[in-house]
Amino acid sequence: MEQASVGFHCPECVRSAAKRAPVYTVRTLPSTQTWAVFLLMALNVGVFVLGLVGGGSVGNGGGTLYREGVLFVPAVAAGEWYRLITSGFLHYGIIHLGMNMFALYIVGPQLERRLGALQFLALYFTSMLAGSLGAMILSPSGATAGASGAIFGLFGAALAFQLSNKINIWQSGLGGLILINLVVTFAVPGISIGGHLGGLIGGATAGYVMFELEKREQSPLLGAAIVAGVAMLYVAVAVVLAPQLVVYR
Repeated sequence: MEQASVGFHCPECVRSAAKRAPVYTVRTLPSTQTWAVFLLMALNVGVFVLGLVGGGSVGNGGGTLYREGVLFVPAVAAGEWYRLITSGFLHYGIIHLGMNMFALYIVGPQLERRLGALQFLALYFTSMLAGSLGAMILSPSGATAGASGAIFGLFGAALAFQLSNKINIWQSGLGGLILINLVVTFAVPGISIGGHLGGLIGGATAGYVMFELEKREQSPLLGAAIVAGVAMLYVAVAVVLAPQLVVYR
């Protein structure tokens, strides 16, 4: 028998446990830090506070920042492409902000620990841009704001991870969570269907690329670079498409 921290173990048990213990490299060592998630949460809250200073309200948002940063197709067609990003940090009141930040807090840390901060940020902003593009296509005459597209993108990335690892999404609960959110998306008036669907598809695609590269032991920098390139493609498509959407809206 061999002495352990608690009691004694037989030699065979010790050797067997050592074989089953995970072996980590510098690249695969899990991190408990999730600074990117909290940075994004701080940015969203900070923008909301600035919106209040600029004349917005706690219940409905609005104000100067909303007028200058919300996603609006005619404005994008006029060259204000930055709205594809700024709209993802604006919210229609504190309840809208709180729901999105709660979802980010629940699902974000798990993905950041898995992907690392750099890939997580690339995933988040790519999902946001995919959501903006989807909102433009399905709601060309509406004004859209909120982090929901990016949040749905995180759901999509989690879905890609579980499917690629043969995890039953219904047993894990992820399938039900996504289904409930999609039902709410289509059932509740005023919710951006294009933003949610675009973010979900964009996040699932980006997540699939990152997780497949990870299986092939490629550098996380490669995954972040590829996804960032896809994000730039979304911006280019939105800028080119915006004038046509204004004409046919």
